[in-house]
Parts: sequence; C-alpha cells; structure tokens
Amino acid sequence: MTSFESLIRAVPDFPKPGVVFRDITPLLADGAAFARCIDAMAEPWLGGHVQAVCGVESRGFIFAAAIAQKLGAGFVPLRKPGKLPPPVMHADYQLEYGTDRLEARTGTLRKGERVLLVDDVLATGGTLGAARNLLEQLGAELVGASVVIELLPLQGRALWPQQVPLHTVLHY
Repeated sequence: MTSFESLIRAVPDFPKPGVVFRDITPLLADGAAFARCIDAMAEPWLGGHVQAVCGVESRGFIFAAAIAQKLGAGFVPLRKPGKLPPPVMHADYQLEYGTDRLEARTGTLRKGERVLLVDDVLATGGTLGAARNLLEQLGAELVGASVVIELLPLQGRALWPQQVPLHTVLHY
C-alpha cells in the first residue's frame, strides 16, 4: 500500500447503484500525501524530456498541472465541448449511455512536441483513448500516460496501445 492509498475513499452506489466511486478529495486535501502522489505519477517521466503535460477535464487538470511543474513542462488542458475559444480540434468517445467529446486549442502544442497525458482514473479506457486520439490529431509525440487509479475489472488498459507506456499508481 502506498502512503496515500488510505486517503482514497470508497463510496458505494455512487453515482448509481452498483458503482463503487473512488473519491480522491481526501487525498487532495492532505498536502503531504498529494505531493507524494504527484511524485509517484511523475517519477517514470523524470529525465524523459517531456515538453507538455496534457490533463483531461476536470480532475486530470489537478494532477497534470502539478506534474507539469515538477517536470518543468507546460500544461495543456483537454476540455469538454464549448469551454475553449476557437479554433479547436476534437475527439469523440463512447460513454455507457451516449457519447462525449474532448477538445484542445489548435496551436497549443507544436508538431512533434513530447507530451505526457494525465488523468485521475482509468476505467473503461474511452476518455484516455479519446485524449490519445486528440493528441495524435494535434501532431504531438505521446511519450506515455500517468493516472492515479486504474479500475482493473473494467479492463480499460486493453484499449491502450501496448507500445505506449501507461503508468498507474493505484489499482482496484
């Protein structure tokens, strides 16, 4: 167990019956534990010449911005539709009941820029996959991804390309 795993709260039947939600807010509220989590997420990428860290809205922003600072890189938000001024590029993805979209501002990444993708949870893999597709459209070189929590029963890793490193800190 990591020194901060005990701060992840399991909330049964939220947001709907049968789901066990992993609440990260106690982790975020503990400054020392949050710092250790950021260190654990950033460690594989130290010395990897990451130029930008892209965070997925919304909780991914929290981790990505801190990791970007630790790596001396820029931060680029990947947002839900209508949150960024044009021009934007987008990638759609499937949800359990419908679709959603991620957008990035055109011109925030240079072609070939070395990018790390960050989110809080890897569940079914749809959001992380859409983010990866969006970064490819933007011409970025995806060096890998880092997430706090991987929900193993949902098998989201199966949708991730094996040749691209995917680092997860906690597994449930």
